[in-house]
Amino acid sequence: MFDRALSFGSPFRSMRQHDAMDCGPTCLRMIARHHGRDWSLGTLRDRCSIARDGVSLEGVAAAAESIGMRSLAVMLDYEQLASTVPLPCVLHWDQNHFVVLVAADKRRVRVADPGRGLIVWRREAFLRHWGDSSGRGVALLLEPTPEFFAHDGERHQSRGFASLWPFLRPHRRLVVQLVLGMTVASLLGLVFPFLTQALVDVGIGGQDIGFVHAVLLAQLMLFGGRTTIELIRSWILLHIGQRVNISMLTSFLARLLRLPMSFFDTRSIGDVLQRVDDHRRVESFLTAGTLEILFSFVNVIAFSLVIAAYSPTILAVFLGGTALATGWILALMGRRRQLDQQSFGQRTASQNALVELIEGIAEIKLNDCERRKRWGWEQIQVRLFRINERRLALAQLQNAGSMAINEAKNIFITFLAAREVIAGDMTLGMMLALSWVLGQVARPLERTLSFVTSAQDAKLSLERLDEIHHFPEEQPASKPALREIGRARSLRAEGVSFRYPGSDSWVLREVNLEIPAGKTTAIVGASGSGKTTLLKLLLAFYPVNAGQLSIGGLRIDNLDLAFWRRHCGVVMQDGHIFADTVAGNIAVGEERVNIPRLLDALETANLREFVEGLPLAWETRIGRDGLGVSQGQRQRILIARAVYADPEFLFFDEATSALDATNEREIMDKLDEFQRGRTCVVIAHRLSTVRSADQIVVLDRGKVVERGTHDELTALRGAYYRLVKNQLELGT
Repeated sequence: MFDRALSFGSPFRSMRQHDAMDCGPTCLRMIARHHGRDWSLGTLRDRCSIARDGVSLEGVAAAAESIGMRSLAVMLDYEQLASTVPLPCVLHWDQNHFVVLVAADKRRVRVADPGRGLIVWRREAFLRHWGDSSGRGVALLLEPTPEFFAHDGERHQSRGFASLWPFLRPHRRLVVQLVLGMTVASLLGLVFPFLTQALVDVGIGGQDIGFVHAVLLAQLMLFGGRTTIELIRSWILLHIGQRVNISMLTSFLARLLRLPMSFFDTRSIGDVLQRVDDHRRVESFLTAGTLEILFSFVNVIAFSLVIAAYSPTILAVFLGGTALATGWILALMGRRRQLDQQSFGQRTASQNALVELIEGIAEIKLNDCERRKRWGWEQIQVRLFRINERRLALAQLQNAGSMAINEAKNIFITFLAAREVIAGDMTLGMMLALSWVLGQVARPLERTLSFVTSAQDAKLSLERLDEIHHFPEEQPASKPALREIGRARSLRAEGVSFRYPGSDSWVLREVNLEIPAGKTTAIVGASGSGKTTLLKLLLAFYPVNAGQLSIGGLRIDNLDLAFWRRHCGVVMQDGHIFADTVAGNIAVGEERVNIPRLLDALETANLREFVEGLPLAWETRIGRDGLGVSQGQRQRILIARAVYADPEFLFFDEATSALDATNEREIMDKLDEFQRGRTCVVIAHRLSTVRSADQIVVLDRGKVVERGTHDELTALRGAYYRLVKNQLELGT
């Protein structure tokens, strides 16, 4: 069904993955681009159902078919790969990566690696990455169908440095001042070489000391003016750079917090932290020192006019040498980009490993695995060191080549100038003035490497940040959202099915359920039955794959999500304690704490005595950088947080699992009073806490299998009975 099309001489555009887990979508993007259609990486990520640990071959095939391509996954040997498969195709690489096969013959293979670019491998080396012990490997064959060409794609062009303009626009008056200062400073600089020439040829040559004094005084005044302008310009650049960086970080964080949970499910902590580091690279590019180089190139252009006035031949040598040095630097930038992408992936892995070491230190010590975990982290550091070593070697090669070309150029220009002086075509003053000009342009040219590498770093970082800014928000501002809840406040699930991004297994399947308003509904079931997932769907953390969720007849996904969640008090089993005071952890989101409500919440959570016994009572800091709290105290703080919000809807997910029986009974008695008249959903394994619920729903493998009161379900002797008979001693 396929026709072979590519050879080693065929052009093919390689694309780079932004994140460590983007290889599959990036390969598909390259192949779609080769066939004439552009798709954004974000869209292909979604269609690949990418998860935190990457994407499967089946996910890539599903995404390919969703954009109109026919797919076929095959296992074959090298001879078949080199002679029969259609190109380009996707190869499974090193058991944890995907690449695009561009061309192959009996001895060589051309591969487009999303992490490294276009590479030609010898057959033996290629097989070590692709084949198994028998020399066979997996390939995903892709062919466009008429449906593929019926769509125009949705190419998103990264704006690169243009994305900085919205942040620079508020400072455009300062930018204008910078341009004026640059112009004035350049004009003043143009006078210096002619004063030097006049000083030598007229003052010294004519032995006129008065003229010498006048020239030196003029140079002193010009120097003072240029210095003042440079100081003002540097301060303005520093001011703009810092303000733009703060604005970018603020915009990034605001955007990050508006992204859906699916974004964070498919990114590691290290990945997100590396995006913050990307802002530091942009800040480095925007600092006064780097931007000063950019403005100094204007001086290079101005002084080139001076050189042209003295000798067109020398100008030609100057421009030729400068172009050659710049070309040398740019020729190696592609390789530097590859190393930067590899470094990004290893820095992400390093951040993840370090966070895991710190957060899991108790388990590490209990299992006596400090050495093994440390070795794992050190292996990442070794790989990062090797990449950085290659980057340093490449930078030294760039710098050495650029300096050698510039020095050779300057020596040759000096020779030409001296020859013209001897021939009488140039005066000694003109030669000294020319030497002064070359000295002025040498510094910015020598720092070209620093500027170019900083610009490349900033561009790569902006490309990665651009993905964040174009990732669909949890609730786009353009989508109408209701700020009301229907009168009949019951919650309803109708035919709800759901699976997590990157997963092929359904967590919930065709769930039909009504949660009556003002009543308590308990959801029970074995671990993995979908209880917590159903609660997260009710809180609109994820969109359902099928069916709908509604409240009072209004679809939850049509509500303003912040508005809906403000009506909910939630205790999740993995709820977070912030590095804040006790009051700040309970009254989250409020600038001023309502003390009477706080005390009532503490009382309901059976926590008041403990808190009032702390050194600063509810002003005592707890959390990561404060006083440690036990699991039971943590759960009670989370309960107090939900109670303080005084919500209409309560969602408890194993809210008392870490409490002893006495504390649990006291808190449940107080919560029973608080819950009266509110809609409450309780998830619990400890089934004694759900016995008095108005309705008990039993989930099994994502389906509702039973529904009723405790007595009704017990009488059925079905799934609920089997769950509770040991805990409640119902007997047989």
